[in-house]
Amino acid sequence: MICSYRLTREQLLDDLYTAYYDARRHKTNKPYVKRFEENLDDNLKELCDRLYNRTYKPQPSSCFIITDPKKREVFAAKFIDRIVHHLYFNYTYEIYERTFIHDTCSCIKGRGTHFGVERLQGHIRKESQNYSVPCYAMYGDIRGYFMHIVRIRLLNICMKTLDKMSMHKISKYRQERWKDVVDMEFVSYLTCEIVLLNPVNDCIVIGPASDWDDLPHDKSLYYTPEGCGLPIGNLTSQLFSNVYLNQLDQFVKRVLKFRHYARYVDDFRIVCTVKARLLEIAPKIKVFLSVQLSLSFHDGKMKITSVWHGVEFLGAWLKPHRIYTSRETVVRIRAKMRLLAKSGNVEKWHSSLNSYCGVLSHWNNFKLRRLLLNENPEFGEYGMFTMDYKKYHAVRSLFMKKKNDPRHTMLLKQRMLVMQV
Repeated sequence: MICSYRLTREQLLDDLYTAYYDARRHKTNKPYVKRFEENLDDNLKELCDRLYNRTYKPQPSSCFIITDPKKREVFAAKFIDRIVHHLYFNYTYEIYERTFIHDTCSCIKGRGTHFGVERLQGHIRKESQNYSVPCYAMYGDIRGYFMHIVRIRLLNICMKTLDKMSMHKISKYRQERWKDVVDMEFVSYLTCEIVLLNPVNDCIVIGPASDWDDLPHDKSLYYTPEGCGLPIGNLTSQLFSNVYLNQLDQFVKRVLKFRHYARYVDDFRIVCTVKARLLEIAPKIKVFLSVQLSLSFHDGKMKITSVWHGVEFLGAWLKPHRIYTSRETVVRIRAKMRLLAKSGNVEKWHSSLNSYCGVLSHWNNFKLRRLLLNENPEFGEYGMFTMDYKKYHAVRSLFMKKKNDPRHTMLLKQRMLVMQV
């Protein structure tokens, strides 16, 4: 935290530069970033003045539909507003994170999908005594989560959390309290501006209206009740999603007394050796979500299954003593690889194939990796996979103009040996 209690204009400007570099990461070639950089100092100074004088107002977002990995409605904030989002995140994420349970696995450094899968596997091992006693897992999901978050209720939760944590010490090694290093008044102002924004107002729609035809109403902000909904796509929305459902986490852990529980955004699993106990708490969770958070339990996705039959979570399939990639993920990767092979875009093959290899290499998938990566012989014409099928090396693309180069011949021979394994 690089911020003083009474935030000065100079300190705020320094923090905005930090937030700007965070916002442009992996986007340096985007046209909107280049336009902003043309007058970088002036743009950040102007933004700093508006924030310091409390006259900042977010600009209209762009709304469009994406279909990968599933059809969703996305509201993309302007780049200048993304800088503000990163500024707010840098000020508050450590404060909010201190209130989360260890099994909250989204938008937290070091707690991504792989962490969530490994935590759930650890819960199953402990509860089932390493698969020696019967054990069950309850699947839980919330219907249209982001679209039904009540913004004023979220604001109240955020304000109470910030007020409570402001008096806490930063750590046992530092005697300062949060209010001594973070300007809580400024953070409260930003919280109101970001949380209470209705992204639908004056938004710029990208794409034809037919893109929304088969999108369920509970997946669109255009059909949400008044005062509800956070835009999918904003960094702050990911942070606030954890703040909002932290109420559920505390209820399951502190009130219902379930130790073995894991959640990623709105998808959660509860593990227990007594199936009747899981059946008993399902209505309690449903009532809590409805009364306390105005959310509805997705009854169609709620089920209880034996861990011996496997538990699906975050694209992985957890079986006793092993983990596989889920069927849905495999189908999606297979379809993408076919399209990639047909595209003939050799320059894109290297990064895309290594991305797929990375996804598949985390679990026990050697035979699956070999099958999927060898289904399209086109990839073998321009490169080769390593013996364990965890990486793809471009070959011919490096020496296309030197087909008689001995290095090219040697690498092609190595590729043929690998493909025959």
